[in-house]
Amino acid sequence: MDAAVLAQGLQRRLGPVTIEGLTRLSGGASRETWAFDAIGADGTRAELVLRCDPPGRPSEPGAMGREARAIASADAAGLAVPKVVAWTDGPELWGSPGLVMRRVAGETIARRILRDDGYRQARGVLVRQIAEFAAGLHALEVTDDYPAPDPVPELRRVLGTFDQVSPTFELALRALEAGQPPQRRPVIVHGDLRLGNLIVGQDGLRAVIDWELVHAGNPAEDLGWLCVKAWRFGIDAPVAGLGSREELLAAYRAAGGADISLAELRWWEILGTLRWGAICLKQAWTHLSGAHRSVELAAIGRRVCEQEWDLLLLLAPEAAAQAALRRPRPAGRPQPSPAPHGRPTASELLDAVRGFLTEDVTRATSGQLAFHARVAANVLGIVAREIELGPTATQAGIGPAATQPPGAAELGSVPAAETDLARDVAAKLAVANPSYFEPVPPQRSDL
Repeated sequence: MDAAVLAQGLQRRLGPVTIEGLTRLSGGASRETWAFDAIGADGTRAELVLRCDPPGRPSEPGAMGREARAIASADAAGLAVPKVVAWTDGPELWGSPGLVMRRVAGETIARRILRDDGYRQARGVLVRQIAEFAAGLHALEVTDDYPAPDPVPELRRVLGTFDQVSPTFELALRALEAGQPPQRRPVIVHGDLRLGNLIVGQDGLRAVIDWELVHAGNPAEDLGWLCVKAWRFGIDAPVAGLGSREELLAAYRAAGGADISLAELRWWEILGTLRWGAICLKQAWTHLSGAHRSVELAAIGRRVCEQEWDLLLLLAPEAAAQAALRRPRPAGRPQPSPAPHGRPTASELLDAVRGFLTEDVTRATSGQLAFHARVAANVLGIVAREIELGPTATQAGIGPAATQPPGAAELGSVPAAETDLARDVAAKLAVANPSYFEPVPPQRSDL
């Protein structure tokens, strides 16, 4: 991003300005986010953020304007959002479609919000505040420019465009098709309401950001997405790692939202989990196709198995529990035997590069570069585990009944198809992210 080009693009809205502190922020695999200060001729300082499509990447016509109008409507209704300063659906202002907003102070990193003592008070009120925000958003007028996709057919269409077929995703699609909840009056749906897209202060919610997926749909969609396991960031509480589903639904009703049942919420949680899996596939393919080469997008491809696993936890928990107990495990770090290519071995070289990235590069850099260095280190960890476990990890990780780990026999009979499915996903997850496994209760919850 060129500071002079950005200043020129803002001149019509803010007058002559100079740009200071232009910094690309970490995160955001599909769009770029830049923080900067715009200094006016009289010395006034505006703290701003630009979200824009990467230059050269194909963009949906009109999408940025729709996002800007949705944020402005929410702002006019008194909801916690940034104030829109300028936007464009074309490249004429700063090289690609983009949206400039006032910068809101606070934290967006989910793990800090969920764990740091400074956000203890916020954690106690966020479920209620998010529910109130959702109820307020869902009460706004729905105009004709919001797309209104039929979610299950749309997911089936999107997944059909990839050459790799996930049996777990097909299991989820069939379950969703067999048990669709009743239709509700369409509302404005944020589409990505979760930690990571919330700016949080020590007192609670300050702004909801990242509106690129806004559309018209069922109000339960936003609530179900908030419950997707990926957005709990390792905390057990099912609503964004913050609270219970019952607490969320009660607060939403109290704020004027619809009376949504737990069964309805669960259907949307399953759909949201599948949707995130499809998004991971799409982002990985953006890298693989050459449309936008990115280590972050490449790494996201290996997160698909996390969503497969989460779907199995929802749809086939006994099979998931058995597969978790019998998953492939690294043998540890024995002394390496003589290798035909000498020492360091491939695994030792990977460890050396990972150490360089995590200890040297991340300490000497900040922002997007430091973030991508951590991503690259995680990618090398995946490669090291794949080398160690080998291509036959799926078969090697599941032994006969006589060699089951303690506790596996207590899980009872599991259908063979579910057993095979869970075994294969567990093997992929053991390579991609072995820390993702957690104890699974052996009871089944049917859709």
